[in-house]
Amino acid sequence: MSTHIRFRYLPKELVEYIKREKNEYVPLELEDKKNTVFIAHRGYSAFHRENSVASFRAAGEKSFYGIETDVHVTKDGKYIIIHDDITGRVAEKNMPVEETDFDILRTIPLRIKNGEDTPEARTIPSLEEYIKVCKEYNKIAVLELKNHFEPECIKQIVDIIKEIDYLDNLIFISFDLPNLQEIKKIDENIKAQYLTTLYNAKLLDLLQENKLDLDIYYRELNKEKVEKLHELGIKVNCWTVDTLDIAKKLVDYGVDYITTNVIE
Repeated sequence: MSTHIRFRYLPKELVEYIKREKNEYVPLELEDKKNTVFIAHRGYSAFHRENSVASFRAAGEKSFYGIETDVHVTKDGKYIIIHDDITGRVAEKNMPVEETDFDILRTIPLRIKNGEDTPEARTIPSLEEYIKVCKEYNKIAVLELKNHFEPECIKQIVDIIKEIDYLDNLIFISFDLPNLQEIKKIDENIKAQYLTTLYNAKLLDLLQENKLDLDIYYRELNKEKVEKLHELGIKVNCWTVDTLDIAKKLVDYGVDYITTNVIE
């Protein structure tokens, strides 16, 4: 499956990207969520440095059902929380995440956002720190496995989360199908959602064959698609929704989760 958004959506996504980079957000809350729950994308990232402990804590203090983040394996086989393959967009030095040792990455300060200059806002977190914040605030952890992981790494990640006693409160997501297949080999009861930008007929077969739920780019959805997925017993998550009118429409479609930077 593709990780690329359809060309016709790119102008709208560019507008949203500029808005995020300029911090042009105000707090939003949807009053009637019906049965849909909201996931904080990279923490409460509209107002805090994305994927920082400060951002996770801020989301924990809000009404979000869960907190989403991204994990990479470092050069020395440890697990660190950051979205991009390189650090430069969010940190003061540009380093390749998976070609750099964990302790070095931890010394690279995250860029200050909205004047928040604290260790929790400026240190790239470990996997353990993220899980412990989710547990402290009783939030579902939604963990994206970035890039392809070797089976032994996936087992280590599962073991780390088990050690914190939080595996039952976690959903794995990934664009890489083998990552999720490996998760299901470890334990078919672990919750996992397949990330994709495209909806097509092959997708339904893939989800059913691998006993996966779906996490899809929201513009690919309509009410009929959501109903079809639900008929097949597949839960629907969608990303990344930052306007109330779109959130209301998706709630009316009946999606199970909405991933957002800003909407409670």
